[in-house]
Amino acid sequence: MEITFAELLSDYCLEARPSQTVLIEAQTPALPLIQALVPALLERGAYPLVLLEYPEQGRHFYEKAGAWLEQVPPIRRQMVEAANASLRVYSEENPLSLSGIDPARIAKHRKAWRELSEIRLGKRWALTLYPTPGYAQQAGMATGDFRAFVQRALFLDKPDPVAAWRELATFQAALIERLRKVREIRLEAKGTDLRLNVEGRTWVNSDGKRNMPSGEVFTGPWETSAGGEVTFNLPAVVAGQRVEGVYLRFQQGQVVEARAERGEEYLHSMLETDPGAKFLGELGIGTNFGIDRPTGIVLFDEKIGGSVHLALGNSYPETGGTNNSAVHWDLVLDLRAGGRIWADGEVLQENGQFVGI
Repeated sequence: MEITFAELLSDYCLEARPSQTVLIEAQTPALPLIQALVPALLERGAYPLVLLEYPEQGRHFYEKAGAWLEQVPPIRRQMVEAANASLRVYSEENPLSLSGIDPARIAKHRKAWRELSEIRLGKRWALTLYPTPGYAQQAGMATGDFRAFVQRALFLDKPDPVAAWRELATFQAALIERLRKVREIRLEAKGTDLRLNVEGRTWVNSDGKRNMPSGEVFTGPWETSAGGEVTFNLPAVVAGQRVEGVYLRFQQGQVVEARAERGEEYLHSMLETDPGAKFLGELGIGTNFGIDRPTGIVLFDEKIGGSVHLALGNSYPETGGTNNSAVHWDLVLDLRAGGRIWADGEVLQENGQFVGI
């Protein structure tokens, strides 16, 4: 798996070229992938700059960082600025390692270090996950089963993974063509009736070149358009915090009521990060039917074919969205058990199945 995975990341996601410097950020459990990725990049003439963290390093940082919590080390900024491309590999030994850390500290740090994210987004970047036993446990799966699940999600089980991603990109292009002239999207499910204005906004074909796995089309809804309520039925682990049963009510685009069955303190902390955190920065529709079950890992769950997700906070500029925030938090609604996406009064998706595409 690791060799094929490394080739997919090098050739398809990063499109590595001679003389490029590629910054790779990961934790030590991803070493088997890194050991395949470094020679793959070198063979393509790129220089891999590997930044490895040990398990629990993030927790130690939040506990002991002091002033560094809100101050970007110059050497860290220089590394990100000097790199032509970057790859972040989620590879935590324990996805809940930040449990117990004050959510306000996490929010404060994200806000202060946001400039690094902005630098990365201005260049070629990719994000992926390496299957560790910790993620398998979080997903409620045996390690071997989770590893096979990740292979399917990344299309690494296909004879030609790149061809499979291009095939999905073609389907998503047809979906975007239908959405391009849509003015209003309505989400309808249990505890959910939400309307969003997307008129004139750009839909992006997310085909695995940034997120791996991917499989979604997304846009930035008009910032003051969200009206109604939404209940997200999939849990997520974010920054070591497990959050479940999030309910949000919107008026004129802004969250006016928020609660969660679990992790409510974290939810409110994120909403108070800055003014933009209470508005939506993204609406995404999942199309990856290789991801056939929720895992609690947002990178996978938001791509589930038959799901929809909304992100609180920062917009992606390429969509035309203008919301500005240190937060970008994706929350997922699985529609396969009952729900609809309406596009200007016509059913676009029902019970997780696309209609007329």
